[in-house]
Amino acid sequence: MSEQPRDSSAPTLFTWEFATDPYPAYAWLREHAPVHRTTLPSGVDAWLVTRYADARKALADPRLSKNPQRHSAAAHAKGKVGIPGEQRADLMTHLLNIDPPDHTRLRRLVSKAFTPRRVAAFTPRVQTLTDQLIDTFEERGEADLIHEFAFPLPIYAICDLLGVPREDQDDFRDWAGAMIRHGGGPRGGVARAVKRIRAYLGELIHRKRLELGERREEEDGEDLISGLIRASDHGEHLTENEAAAMAFILLFAGFETTVNLIGNGVYALLRHPEQRTVMRRALEDGDERLLAAGVEELLRYDGPVEIATWRFAIEPLTLAGQRIAEGEPVLVVLAAADRDPERFAEPDVLDLTRRDNQHLGYGHGIHYCLGAPLARLEAQTAIATLLRRLPGLRLAADPEDLRWRGGLIMRGLRTLPVTWNSADR
Repeated sequence: MSEQPRDSSAPTLFTWEFATDPYPAYAWLREHAPVHRTTLPSGVDAWLVTRYADARKALADPRLSKNPQRHSAAAHAKGKVGIPGEQRADLMTHLLNIDPPDHTRLRRLVSKAFTPRRVAAFTPRVQTLTDQLIDTFEERGEADLIHEFAFPLPIYAICDLLGVPREDQDDFRDWAGAMIRHGGGPRGGVARAVKRIRAYLGELIHRKRLELGERREEEDGEDLISGLIRASDHGEHLTENEAAAMAFILLFAGFETTVNLIGNGVYALLRHPEQRTVMRRALEDGDERLLAAGVEELLRYDGPVEIATWRFAIEPLTLAGQRIAEGEPVLVVLAAADRDPERFAEPDVLDLTRRDNQHLGYGHGIHYCLGAPLARLEAQTAIATLLRRLPGLRLAADPEDLRWRGGLIMRGLRTLPVTWNSADR
């Protein structure tokens, strides 16, 4: 690893205290060590990029590859870089791990599922799911909004989009739960969940290929897995492993980000009652523009992805004065970049009416999050419906007692206990 002078005043990273509120540490790094060498909990050395301008450049730099094997095939096999278990499960060839031209080809195929028209057509289903989940706890007067709401909503939505039969979706919910528990679950739980998902996707792809053989023409509203199979059967050169890997990463990246977006967003609104009042009044007045702008501000203020997924230098390069050697990991800290005072006025203030808000919450460049339109739809629907149906919503725990999930990439609460009075509705 390239050498960087050590600073004894540098903050300690990746502790439980840091996870609760990483923003003071990131502010120090932005000012004193904007491209900072650190040792991750996994033992891998990596560079952290914390300033907005540097982060935006790094996210679009073709010299930074997404392929974990550019760093070390052995480290990837052990789950120290990338997603644990993905290599052993033959789930490597997905959008978070590949570069052009394969990235361009696969993104073109799957982007058909996230067109504005397709997402708009999915709106009634998201609203139905949202209402059904609130129905299960509304009369009780209390709930854990992570486990009972923010977690199942995107799971069921992405399963519908992929074409997972309703009778199998609870299995997916269990596997997904094992994937996001990280340090909170049994050792090796993530890799086992990945293996189970891979086996299921192989069977599902096989069944759907047989079904497609019986109906030659594409049908309106065809699910994504069927669309991928149809594309591969029409000369798009999509292998079975690629189809399974694409379905897997859409599940993995498509639900955990939304769990955290909803959870972190509701938590921020509960901690800032004046901003919640602004949102509620806008909803009462039918002003959907503030809802959209508000979700963007929640993405910037305390977004679901703390650090962008892995990148690896394919050649020696210099970033903000730091020399990075070939093969070294570079991690763009979105949470730090989106609170950079050089880019955002009063960055530590939550302002739902903020206008200049070109945050990096969903990345930048060719790897910009493909599922962002669906995540935004789910978050807007979830937050608006909660505020309308449970206007007296409030925290049922001391914020200092809440715990954040471990893990390098994502930022999200383990639980979000809330309460309300039936008279408030």
